[in-house]
Amino acid sequence: MASSVERTDDLVREYLIYRGFTSTLKHLDSEIKADKEKGFRVDKIIDQLQLLIQSYDLAGLKEYWAYLDRRLFSRLEDVYRPTVNKLRTSLYRFYVIHTVQLFALQGESRQKKDEEMVHHKLPAYVQHMDRLGDTELDLVSSQRNVNMTTPSRNFFSTFLPQTRRAPGRTAPGPQSSPTQASLGRKDPAAAQSAKAKDLASAKDSKMPAVSTATVDSATGHSRQRRQHDHEKERKELLSKLPPQSTEKKTDSDPDAQNEAFPDQTDSTNQARVCEVGGAAVEQPFIKLSQEEYGEHHSSIMHCRVDCSGRKVASLDVDGVVKVWAFNPIMQTKATIMSKSPLLSLEWAAKPDRLLLLGSGVGTVKLYDTEAKKNLYEMSIDNVHLRILSLACSPSGTSFVCSAAAQAAPSGVATEGDARLSAPVSGQLLLWDTKTVKQQLQFALEPGPVAINCTAFNHNGNLLVTGAADGMIRLFDMQRYESALSWKAHDGEVYSVEFSYDENTVFSIGEDGKFVQWNIHRCGVKQSEYSLSQDAVGPFVLSGYSGYKQVQVPRGRLFAFDSEGQHALTCSSGGGVIYRLNKADTGLESVLSLGGHKAPVVTVDWCSAMDCGTCLTASMDGKIKLSTLLAQKP
Repeated sequence: MASSVERTDDLVREYLIYRGFTSTLKHLDSEIKADKEKGFRVDKIIDQLQLLIQSYDLAGLKEYWAYLDRRLFSRLEDVYRPTVNKLRTSLYRFYVIHTVQLFALQGESRQKKDEEMVHHKLPAYVQHMDRLGDTELDLVSSQRNVNMTTPSRNFFSTFLPQTRRAPGRTAPGPQSSPTQASLGRKDPAAAQSAKAKDLASAKDSKMPAVSTATVDSATGHSRQRRQHDHEKERKELLSKLPPQSTEKKTDSDPDAQNEAFPDQTDSTNQARVCEVGGAAVEQPFIKLSQEEYGEHHSSIMHCRVDCSGRKVASLDVDGVVKVWAFNPIMQTKATIMSKSPLLSLEWAAKPDRLLLLGSGVGTVKLYDTEAKKNLYEMSIDNVHLRILSLACSPSGTSFVCSAAAQAAPSGVATEGDARLSAPVSGQLLLWDTKTVKQQLQFALEPGPVAINCTAFNHNGNLLVTGAADGMIRLFDMQRYESALSWKAHDGEVYSVEFSYDENTVFSIGEDGKFVQWNIHRCGVKQSEYSLSQDAVGPFVLSGYSGYKQVQVPRGRLFAFDSEGQHALTCSSGGGVIYRLNKADTGLESVLSLGGHKAPVVTVDWCSAMDCGTCLTASMDGKIKLSTLLAQKP
C-alpha cells in the first residue's frame, strides 16, 4: 500500500510539472511533507519521530504519537498493546537521554567559557598572588602607583596578561588613547589632549620598564630568599589548619559548589541515585510526572485500570463511579450514578469496555462504558446482599462474585470494631457472562465466610481468595474445587495477588503483615514483612471538632510492576514503591510518590506499559496518576 501511494504521488507530480502548475506543485510538496501518515511507510514515520526528538520538540512528539495511536495502534488487537506501549516508552526514554546529553554539552561549554573569561580577566600579578611575599606585594603596589601618575601605553602593557600584551611598537591611526578607555571619558577635546600628551611623551614611555628592571636586578637575591621563606611559612600554616576547613569553605561558598556540580539539580540527583545502607545505588524508576484526578467528592474505595491500560474506573463511598482516560489528556468518559449503593467494581477481560459493578443490595450490573448504559443486571442472593469482590476470568467467559451478609455500610466502620467483630457469613459464586446465569457455588471450608478479595492467574486456571477468617484459599478452576487452604493472618485478609511467576502468592492482612506464600508447599511462608497501619488500615481521616472517619480496606492494597520485582503500597501521604528482597533483608524503599494530603486507601499499577502508570487514591477523593520511567540495568 505504501508503494502504491508513493507511485501515485509521483504520477501526480509529473502531471503538474507537465501542465506547468508550479504553484499547485509547491502546495502538494508542502502537504506531503506535513502529512502525518507518511503514506504508511515505516521509514518515513521513523524519520519523523527522530526529527522531533533531535529538535527537542516534546509537544510535537506527544502529539504525533497520539495521532499514530489513534490512527494505527488503537485498531490493533489487545495482545499487541504491551508491545506498542514498550515502543512508546523507548521513544520517551530516547528523548530524555538526548535532552540530558544536550544539557551536559551546554554545561561543559559554559564551564570552558567561564574558565576562559577568568583567564583573560585576571592580571598576572593577581593569578600568582599567593606566591608573593610582603616585599613583592609592596613592589607591585609601588609600580601601580608610578604607572598611574604616568599616562603612557606601557601602563596597560604592564598589568594586562601576557597573552594580551601589545607589541613594542604602537600602531598608528586615529585610535582612542588607553587613558581615555580606562577612565571612560567620552569628551572629544579631552581625547585629543590625551593623544597629544601621549605623542609628546613617547620618548619617555620606556622609563617605567627600565626602572622596574633595575629594581629587579638590584633586589633579585633578596626576593628569592624572602620568597623561599614565605613558601615555608605557607606550608607550615596549611599543615596546622583543621581538616574541616576545606569542607566548611565548600559549604559556605555557593560558587564553589556550582563549579563542582554544574547543571545538577536535586530532582536529577534524586531520580538517579538513592542512599541505601550508606551506599549510593541506582534507582529503578524516575518519576516523570504526576497528575491529579479530582472529580470525586468523597473517599475512594476502588480504583482500577483496564487490561489495555487506557481507561480507569474509580468508585467512592457515595457509590459514584467515574470512568476516565489519561492518555493523551485526562478526561472523564462516563459517570455512573446508582440508586443502590455500590461496593465493588472490576473490568471485564473481553471486551475491555465492559465494567462489572457490585452493589449493596445483592445485584451485579454489567455496564458498557462507551455506550454509557447498563447491559443487564443480575440478582445474586437475597441473604448475602453485599458484593465485596468481583474478578473476571482472563478468558472473559465467566466471573467470580463474593457476596456477604449485612455489616457496616459502604465500607465505613467505627475505629477498632473490625478486629473484635466475628467474621460474617458469605458465599463465593461463579457466573457465566454469556448466558448470564450462575454456574456453581464454591465450597468454603471450614464454613461459609465473607471473601474480601479474589484474583485469577494469567490463564484463569487458578483462583486465590482472602477471607475475613484470615484464611487463604486456592481453587482449581478446571475442577471447580478447593486445592489448598491455610491460615495466613491474625485477623482479616485484605488483599491477595499472584506473584509474577505465579509460584507464590502475596497477601496483606489486618495484622500488618505483608507475606509471600509458596503454593507448591501448601502455603509455606517464603518471606514476611511488617507494614505500618498507614499501609494496611483501617484508615483514619481526622477533621475539625473531633470529626473522625475510619474506612475498612476494600480495594487493592498493593500492586506489582510489569516484571514483578517491585511493589506499590499505600501510605499516609502517597504511594511507596518497595523492592522485593528476601525476608532476612526486609523491604527496601526505592521511591516515594507523595502528593496526597489524606491517607491513600487503594493503589493500582498498570502493567500494560513498560514505563509504568501508578494510581494512588485517598480518602479526600483525590487520585494521583504518576508516570514512571523504568531504568534498565
